[in-house]
Amino acid sequence: MQNCEQPELVVTGIGVSSAIGQGKAAFSSALFKGQHAFGVMQRPGRRGEASFIGAELSSLSYPETLSKRMLRTASFSGQVAMVTLQEAWDDAKLDNVDPSRIGLVVGGSNFQQRELFQTYETYREKMCFVPPTYGVSFMDTDLCGLCTEQFGIQGFAYTVGGSSASGQVAIIQAIEAVQAGRVDVCIAMGALMDISYMECQALRSLGAMGSDRYADEPAMACRPFDKMRDGFIYGESCGVVVIERSDSAVRRQEKPYAKLAGWDMGMDRNRNPNPSCEGEVRVIRRTLEKAKLLPEEIDYINPHGTGSIVGDEIEIKALRDCKLSHAYINATKSIIGHGLSAAGTVEMIATLLQMRDSRLHPTRNLQEPIGVDCNWVKNESIPAVIHNTMNLSMGFGGINTAICMQKCESGI
Repeated sequence: MQNCEQPELVVTGIGVSSAIGQGKAAFSSALFKGQHAFGVMQRPGRRGEASFIGAELSSLSYPETLSKRMLRTASFSGQVAMVTLQEAWDDAKLDNVDPSRIGLVVGGSNFQQRELFQTYETYREKMCFVPPTYGVSFMDTDLCGLCTEQFGIQGFAYTVGGSSASGQVAIIQAIEAVQAGRVDVCIAMGALMDISYMECQALRSLGAMGSDRYADEPAMACRPFDKMRDGFIYGESCGVVVIERSDSAVRRQEKPYAKLAGWDMGMDRNRNPNPSCEGEVRVIRRTLEKAKLLPEEIDYINPHGTGSIVGDEIEIKALRDCKLSHAYINATKSIIGHGLSAAGTVEMIATLLQMRDSRLHPTRNLQEPIGVDCNWVKNESIPAVIHNTMNLSMGFGGINTAICMQKCESGI
């Protein structure tokens, strides 16, 4: 029995919230200018005995369409999720799609830690006053409930945890759900991971989060792939992408951002946070094979690039081993920080916007690159025609993911 060729899968909607801007217009404008929002974090629950550098959203603009009741009882992660999904929903015009044929995959786990920690602190001595909404809101699935109720989604909704690769794992799950015909449209969200000073301190002690080396110069702290890097710098963010078949997009007269050409996920058989070059190489090569692309056909790579002492070195070696050093490379995290569970989704959105505008954003603080043979986009935005891209996202526990996208033949 012959296999019929499956329709192409495309991205038809995006939504983004980050410290450098809410919405794709503000986000892309700041991205291309290299505007950052790094400073000592001030949000309640993030300042203990030590202080930490990061990038926090200054404020949120709430669309009138969102339920004020649900916003009032939602966690900060939940509020940002609803706001960001509204942009992607409108962008893809999902009001015209059968709600029973829409699915939602939320990338992230334990992403409401700061608010949970504050609840413990507030009600520890008066437990009988704990708000009943806490019985729902402490679970990750609360974001699924908030979003499905607000937007009327009746297909499926669930969360997937992949550490810092969660956002890209959610995208892969959404791709495969549409490909399998479970739904016509699937929304992938990289949820805002709202960490407290407990997580900040533990991650710093682990050597993953940046030290206080740049305590007096917060703008200098986030420096992926630079010789003076000393760990990732956190940044609040949330990203949403809408995925559907190309024939569905044509039927709905939706112009896609890009085609999803190939993807893969693989494990290193390793509980610890240290990365594996072998594992990264494996998913890169399988993704290229599935996309039917040769290494030399990749124009641009959006790497994981956290600023990790070991991780950045391993990632550069993996790219070399896969013969991808020729492709343009920049580091989105150098501008927005590391969104943890949201990173993979937000960075895919950054790639889509760069494809759309035929322009690559700069990499901040890349003064002495560790990979001198790589084709870096350094301190200035540059024009570039981008046909084939690759996004990489990795997570603690040995999780490796890669996704290739292609410019649609009809343009973006």
